[in-house]
This record gives sequence, C-alpha cells and structure tokens, in this order.
Amino acid sequence: MIDRGDDVWFRRLNEGQRDAPLLLVLPHAGGSATYYRPLGALLPELEVLAVQYPGRQDRHREAQLPSIEALAEEVSTRLAPRAAARTLVLFGHSMGAVVAFEVARRLEGRGTAVAHLVVSGRGAPGWSEAAPVTLDDDALLTELLRLSGTDVAVLDDPEIRALVLPAVRADYRIVRAYRGSADAVVQAPLTVMHARDDPLVPADAVAGWRRNSRGALTELTFRGGHFYLVDQVAEVAEVLRRAATG
Repeated sequence: MIDRGDDVWFRRLNEGQRDAPLLLVLPHAGGSATYYRPLGALLPELEVLAVQYPGRQDRHREAQLPSIEALAEEVSTRLAPRAAARTLVLFGHSMGAVVAFEVARRLEGRGTAVAHLVVSGRGAPGWSEAAPVTLDDDALLTELLRLSGTDVAVLDDPEIRALVLPAVRADYRIVRAYRGSADAVVQAPLTVMHARDDPLVPADAVAGWRRNSRGALTELTFRGGHFYLVDQVAEVAEVLRRAATG
C-alpha cells in the first residue's frame, strides 16, 4: 500500500492511524519510498511515511536538490505541521541517515520535538564517504549489484536503468559533498545500526555518532552487508517499534 496523499514528498506505507506515533523513513542514495513498503507493513500500530525524493519514480521529471542540507530543509518544513503534538521517530538508512539527522536538527531548532532518531548504514557527520560519482554506467551498475541494494531484474531493463542511474549518481554527488559537523548535536535519543560486513562504512566511522546526541545512545550490530535490512526487516521493524512506543 503506497498512498501519495496531498504532498508529493511523502508516501504512506501502511494504514496506521493518523493520531498514532509517526515514523518517517528517509531512503538511501538512489532509493525510493516504495523500497521501504515491507517495513511499513510490519508496523500497523504506527503511521509510517517515507520521503519520495525528487528525481525518482513518479517524480523523475523533477530536478534533484543540490545538497543534503537542501533536502533536509525541504523535508523538515513540510513535516513540521504533520508532526505537531505527535510522537515522531525519524529513520534514515545510508544517505538517509544524514538527511534524517539534519531534519532532526532543523525540527528541534524550530521547537518540534523528535522522540527518537534512528540511523543506519552510515558514518557520523564529519565522516567523508568515497561515493563513486565518476563511475561510468557499467561500473556503477556493478557497484549497485555488489551492495545488493537494487533488484538485479530491475537493472536488466534499459529504460529503468535510464531512470535509476541518474538519480543514484546525483545522490552520490551530494553525499560526497556533505561534511556536516562532528560537533553538531540533536537532543533526541539516538539509535545507531550497523552491519558487521558493510563494505562501505567502517566501524570507527559509525562510532563517531556517539558525539552527535545529548540523548540516550543505543548501538546495534546486525549480520550482513550494507543492505542488511532487506533480509532482517522484521528485526529492524522491532527496533523502530520500540523507538516509537518505548
């Protein structure tokens, strides 16, 4: 179930009540809201929304924004009215982790509380990822398949590749340009999730998140690689359920 609703930026991933705790999912580089549909289906007690970034799926004709900060500004501005007086949890994977962090900072700076921030598969602000923006299409495809974040059958379709690869490459550019600040903090409790065999994110980069929250910190390690959450979606859902409901 994907419901576009009245805002092109958000997709409802389940039938959760609109007065329930709100979980907002921030996708990975090249990712879309629909990728996280299985997660929404496992959390009926929450209202689960995912951000649909410009430049993909039904927004493929729209220009992508030029920076992580610009994405976070747009999302936080649109999210604030929905989040007023509600329990709000932000969850971001890979690129989405730093988008979620920057959204949380902006919301808190404007008086909207974030009940919990959950980040996954990404080093802390201040860590520089070697995003492969200069790869040609074939090499970029090989990289995506190595990470197992994109369906092989999808990438076999030339028309779909023509839509997916520009979005991935544009996202990699803003990921590589993002520095953030190692000293930037949120007030919200922070859960940091990392996969033991992630080829992109070393453990010391993940450990840096300890500086970025004044709230309680939880660190969780999962088996698998960068997209561990595909095979362990139930475990990830349980982490998010606890973050939203205590």
